Amino acid sequence: MDWTVTALTVVALIIAGTVLAAVLWSIAKPDRRVWPPQTFGPATSLLTWGGTLVFFASVVLLGITGWGGARLPGWLRYGLAPILIATGNAAVWSEVIGFGANQTMGAEGRLKTDGLYRFSRNPQYVADIVILIGWTLLSASLLVLPAVIAGVVVFVAFPFAEESWLEERYGAEYLRYKAAVRRFL
Repeated sequence: MDWTVTALTVVALIIAGTVLAAVLWSIAKPDRRVWPPQTFGPATSLLTWGGTLVFFASVVLLGITGWGGARLPGWLRYGLAPILIATGNAAVWSEVIGFGANQTMGAEGRLKTDGLYRFSRNPQYVADIVILIGWTLLSASLLVLPAVIAGVVVFVAFPFAEESWLEERYGAEYLRYKAAVRRFL
């Protein structure tokens, strides 16, 4: 394996592993949670957005490096995959814009229940997973699999750390919302 592939894989797995450890800690110890952050400032913003961008950049570069390594039908790679990537990005970025970049990364704000949040309590995580699956299919790269699997695990775990925080912050309003809207789909 080429050193570039190794480095990109290690970077993606370290980011995903660190985030997963923080999320699991926050689930187990909600009174000393790390996610969502207890305080939010420039350092938190840099760390959360920086980590996210480096993770996704690593996945993209792994896909390019291993481009076409897996044999997938053309309709899957060039038909479905671009639709998944475009739809996932449209969903993520429309909610980041509507929600606010800092609040989407854990800063406290209002409880969002409109837009895609009418259908899922975690539409951005669902969309991130869709993007990762779409990129895996489009690149047909086996090299992306460890990072993508780790990323999917993290995006599935996030809500379990956030729900107790949301209950503390928004009380009955969140509990009503939680009862009416599914966690993922």
